[in-house]
Amino acid sequence: MFEVTIITDFSAAHSLRNYKGKCEDLHGHNWKVEVSAAAAKLDERGIAMDFKTLKAETIRFLDILDHKHLNTISPFDQINPSSENLARYIFEGLSKKINNEWIKIKRVKVWESRDCYATYYE
Repeated sequence: MFEVTIITDFSAAHSLRNYKGKCEDLHGHNWKVEVSAAAAKLDERGIAMDFKTLKAETIRFLDILDHKHLNTISPFDQINPSSENLARYIFEGLSKKINNEWIKIKRVKVWESRDCYATYYE
């Protein structure tokens, strides 16, 4: 199995519902997003997936979230915009755009600070 990974980022504000502490108030993060895709074999060029393509698709998808108040965007108007839920949302959204018989999104990590992240994978 081969795995390729890109890292990008976006900035957004959120507040956590039913949370006791500072994070219940509106605040922002410069979120770092790490996306890994896996392939069982390489193409004729010896590539699982072009890093440039994976990064461009990820950036295009993250544009929905970038410089937004996450609590106002579906599905985060209904569920908490936690790092865990963001990781799943990005995983599922990118899977719909990228997955095929050749390549699949394997995991998404969402960093809300330099030393805290959540991972989603299936």
